[in-house]
Amino acid sequence: MAKPRKQKSDEQKPESSGGVVLHQKLCISVDMENRRIYGHTEMKVVVPESGDIALHAENMVISKITVDGKDAEFERFPHYQFVDESSWCSVTCSKSAADVACSSYISFLIRETSPNLIITCCNKSKEPQSNLRQTGPENIIQNSGSEQVVNGCNEHREHKVTLDVKIICIDYWLDQTETGIHFGEHILHTDNQIRRVHCWFPCMYSFSQHCLFDLEFTVSSNYVAVSNGDLLYQVLSKDDPPRKTFIYKLNVPVNARWISLAVAPFEVLPDNHIGIVSHMCLSSDLRKLQNTVGFFHNAFSHYEDYLSTSFPFGSYKQVFIPPELSITSVSMGASMCLFSSKLLFDEKVIDQTIETRIKLAYALARQWFGVYIFAEEPNDEWLLEGLAGFLTDSFIKGFLGNNEAKYRRYKDNCAVCKADTCGATALSSAAACSDLYGTQTIGVYGRIRCWKAVAVLQMLEKQMGPDSFRKILQVIIERAPDPCRSTRALSTKEFRHLANKVGNLERPFLKEFFPRWIESCGCPVLRMGLSYNKRRNMVELAVLRGCTVKVGSVSSSNPCNESQDSDVGWPGMMSIRIHELDGTYDHPILPMAGEACQLLEIQCHSKLASKRIQKPKKASKADGSDDNADTAPSQDMRTSMDSPLLWIRVDPEMEFLADVDFLQPVHMWINQLEKDKDVVAQAQAIEALKSLPQLSFAGINALNNFLSDSKAFWRVRIEAAYALAHTASEGSDWAGLVHLIKFYKNRRYDGDIGLPRPNDFHDVPEYFVLEAIPHAVAMVRASDNKSPREAVEFLLQLLKYNDNNGNPYSDVYWLITLIRSVGELELSQQSMSLLPSLLKCIDRLLQFDSFMPSYDGILAINCLHTLVRVALKLSTTIPFDHVCELIKHFKNAERSSWKIRIEANKALLDLEYYFKGLDAALCLFTKLMVEEASLRGQTKLAVHLVQLCQINSESENENAASCATLVALLRILSSRKAFNNVFLRHHLFCIFQIVAGRVPTLHGFRNVKINQVTPMESTGEQPARSTSLKLKITRTQEVLADTPNPSVDAPSIPEATKEVDTVSNRSEGRMNILKIRVKQPASSSKADGPDQLPGQARALVNETEVGHSSSVSVDAPPMKGPIELPCTSNQNIEEVSSSCYHESRVTAIIVSRKLTNKDEDGKELQCTANSSNVLGDGSGDQSLAVWKLDDASLDTDFLERKRKRKKEKKDKGSKKKHGEGHRSDDPAYLEHNRLKKEKKKLVKGLARMQEDEARTSASESQDTRKVYKSGFSSIGDSNKLEESDVHVSKPAETTRDTLQGSKGTKIKIKIRNQSTGMS
Repeated sequence: MAKPRKQKSDEQKPESSGGVVLHQKLCISVDMENRRIYGHTEMKVVVPESGDIALHAENMVISKITVDGKDAEFERFPHYQFVDESSWCSVTCSKSAADVACSSYISFLIRETSPNLIITCCNKSKEPQSNLRQTGPENIIQNSGSEQVVNGCNEHREHKVTLDVKIICIDYWLDQTETGIHFGEHILHTDNQIRRVHCWFPCMYSFSQHCLFDLEFTVSSNYVAVSNGDLLYQVLSKDDPPRKTFIYKLNVPVNARWISLAVAPFEVLPDNHIGIVSHMCLSSDLRKLQNTVGFFHNAFSHYEDYLSTSFPFGSYKQVFIPPELSITSVSMGASMCLFSSKLLFDEKVIDQTIETRIKLAYALARQWFGVYIFAEEPNDEWLLEGLAGFLTDSFIKGFLGNNEAKYRRYKDNCAVCKADTCGATALSSAAACSDLYGTQTIGVYGRIRCWKAVAVLQMLEKQMGPDSFRKILQVIIERAPDPCRSTRALSTKEFRHLANKVGNLERPFLKEFFPRWIESCGCPVLRMGLSYNKRRNMVELAVLRGCTVKVGSVSSSNPCNESQDSDVGWPGMMSIRIHELDGTYDHPILPMAGEACQLLEIQCHSKLASKRIQKPKKASKADGSDDNADTAPSQDMRTSMDSPLLWIRVDPEMEFLADVDFLQPVHMWINQLEKDKDVVAQAQAIEALKSLPQLSFAGINALNNFLSDSKAFWRVRIEAAYALAHTASEGSDWAGLVHLIKFYKNRRYDGDIGLPRPNDFHDVPEYFVLEAIPHAVAMVRASDNKSPREAVEFLLQLLKYNDNNGNPYSDVYWLITLIRSVGELELSQQSMSLLPSLLKCIDRLLQFDSFMPSYDGILAINCLHTLVRVALKLSTTIPFDHVCELIKHFKNAERSSWKIRIEANKALLDLEYYFKGLDAALCLFTKLMVEEASLRGQTKLAVHLVQLCQINSESENENAASCATLVALLRILSSRKAFNNVFLRHHLFCIFQIVAGRVPTLHGFRNVKINQVTPMESTGEQPARSTSLKLKITRTQEVLADTPNPSVDAPSIPEATKEVDTVSNRSEGRMNILKIRVKQPASSSKADGPDQLPGQARALVNETEVGHSSSVSVDAPPMKGPIELPCTSNQNIEEVSSSCYHESRVTAIIVSRKLTNKDEDGKELQCTANSSNVLGDGSGDQSLAVWKLDDASLDTDFLERKRKRKKEKKDKGSKKKHGEGHRSDDPAYLEHNRLKKEKKKLVKGLARMQEDEARTSASESQDTRKVYKSGFSSIGDSNKLEESDVHVSKPAETTRDTLQGSKGTKIKIKIRNQSTGMS
């Protein structure tokens, strides 16, 4: 007989010391007139060993409690307690206030997790409780009497265990429904705030507690009570007036937090396609409801088909309530959801369609994963959120289009990479969950965690395949009804097991994947550049690895330090897709783990045909110009002819959640935008072109052509419009602005009268694109950061002549875009005369909205927002008091709607902040909290204040909050108002942390120092080699994660100098800087010969070789720290004609040797940067590559290739040196060849003379050798002269070389350590 498996130590602990609830019946009578609730609940509970039942009950008056029909003693203490303000005397600054706020917040959360209603039962049983602990509460199945059947899966047989089961009845009533459940105007509803369900009925609020529910609600006969489960029947009483009782039964055990209730005179709309689905709303919204839920059967059927099973509950109900009553837009419950009526829209509204459908689809997916399938532990909540998001993504892909799904995933991944910087975003970290106390789902970090969970699951799907991943989801759902085990609880460990067994993923991969992606925080950062080696026909990719998590931002309790203290990588291989002339090829050769700096070499499949570049004639015109100048190929043509590469993509299938910054020439980005059909590739190309400091006309035309392409995805076309607006400037003759206005007028203007035609929104994608054009035009800025007058006149014309007659669709969102565009304008003195006309149009729209309210009141809200922005920009001329008086007019609750009142309060906060500072805004916020009664309004104002605090923190203003203001905020944090509104309390805590300069999260409050991360050995095809030096490409606004290796830094070089050693940057806002620091030693050795070994030191400073190739060598110090190279930016300046192209090549070689270990080999790091700039328009193509060589390669391969190269040059008489430049036109080179020929002739003459006269020939031979030596020394003098001229401007020669298609100047900087014996 097999023995039962011994449980782990953590499994041996009981789930709840307060017993286990097997079944609960809830009866509630609602008095809508007096706003009072009378309740009675009956619970069947397994009494624990202590004999006490621990429940949660808050905000209610308990009148009676019985156990098995007998009165029982109970003890109750409220969760909310008044805070002694004497502890706040230590608040002297923002940091001390943040400490007090954090400690108070944590104490509130800890207190709320503990039960506060203790019921004493008479009988106690010890033996049954031990059996209960072994089986667990989930394995108990209800049976008759006090006998419960416990299913033991061991040996496939059942055994009965007698448990001490009691029936507990509680009578209570609620007089103040401030939290958990709320009264409105003829409406009652609940919310899903964390740990607030026990504020309207007693329950056992435990994470692992699940039971069956019977629900009965008695309301007035004209009301409808909607709750969880199946509606069994309705009972009409004989009272006067009559009352109606709705009886529901929930046959699936669920947690108490999923119990919901909504009571109102709802209009019920059964679904026409699915009988178990019902939609409900108030009578005023019925028409919108019919239009909104018409698609819903598609999502419902899609989920059932994808999971190959039916809906887990017997019915599903969607209830829409007014937005001012709902604290969130979605409140989920078992088999029902409460939504804000803001999501409803009629057939005339276009813009709200996509957002509403996605939210309704996600709420339905949460019924499968989250309610029916629940998390085994709090650490496993990420998995249910991710599976629900993954299911929603499959619906988007099937019914909204694959482009929509890919684009949204790409944007979500970018947001995750930007925000995943601390341990709060770790998905399944035990330390994070214990620190956050359940608040990980609130605020911005909650959204980031949800997006990251979906991205991680999509990565697993890419690894195992879509069919295997779908099979895993089907297995999870299919085994849920199995009565032998608690299979509805899903854990991360179990999902990992399914990924191995069903998904066929190898255990070593999963062993690395789950700790790195799920249990840790941070995303990989890859900085990549390319260089094409024409001689070898290979692409060389330089990779710099990093992490989004900064050193010091994660506590030591984070597994990111425990399991990843020896590498900066992630498991897997990233694919590189190269589009060549002959086709497209994928190369999965980039390992996600490895050294911080690595070089990859990829062989190209396409080969270029040999070509001859036409050379200029020797003769030239009298004015110095060349007859054959027009035959010189342009830079774009030469680039395309010199390389078979069209464009390159990194991770084209988005198999990894990574921040990839890839550098490639401009013409390759243009090819990617024009020829790649993937929306992500198009978006990446537009972003790269937009980030260029000055875009060429070819790039502007490419953006314009893409904008005009009606077959392209409309969201990417909108990005192209904003890119055109960003590139518009005086230098390009406002080309971007001209293209935008021309594009709009060609589609929306009447050519005969020159005015806009009446609106026509039948083409929905074109409607979205045209809607974005006015806002893009408003973003155009001149050199003085002002809007051009043409842009202001364009917007004024659109506002003045907008005509929606004959259009079946509403133009409210169209007008909103125009109004927002006015707020984006920066008026100059020339455009200031148009301001009265703009304000008059806005005022006209405000008056119109007051008589005929727009959809959801959004027109008046945006008009108010724009007026405030204009007032802030004209703060020097408009008095502050006048603006406040205008805004306060909209605060009148009788005249204005709820949304307009909230928007007016937000506008007042903005005015206080920008006119008086942060402290004044915080003071005003404390006053507004007293006035605002709605929970949704309080949350919106708190979120807006958080944004103001972040703006103040980023701007580094010295607007510190006073101690009195901070104490007032602490008073709100500890008040009953904050207890009733969980979201308000959390955002108040975030405000304190942001003001103190901290991250707004509870994670890492102890701020424990972490260990640094060191690189791990590479697992790819390229050999992994460690190096003591590092090439670092940084951004001005983005910082890579620190590494133990010292970085190589140097100040950036301005672009205006047009120097040869300048690495062209791809983004003005994200400038890539090549930094090299070389610390000069106290003394340096003299220059050695060219054949000297690499280990020896050199000191050839500022010496240049003959021709277009130069070499500079500097001694490096015998140490491991950062080194600094002297600036040589004033050298190698070449001047060319504005009509010609300029290309340069910079090569740097760094050789160093560690002194800590004499056996270690020296390392060599070479960086090559190609840059070509058009001096006419400032455009250029950039490429970057990094090579790493060790001493072994220097001693064998490198030296062998060097000898072979010299031999080939000697035998073939090569006209090139190191593959750079044509030397056939070099005067020094031709003179050297001429002297060599003369030398041969002289040697032949000496041989003849020796035969005739020995003595005479000997003396003549001596004289001839003197002549040769003097001639060769003249060559050395000419070489010295040539070297000195290289550092000075040579316009004539440079122009000639450029027209001949030469590849420019090559500079080598070689830095070598001195021997270990030197200091």
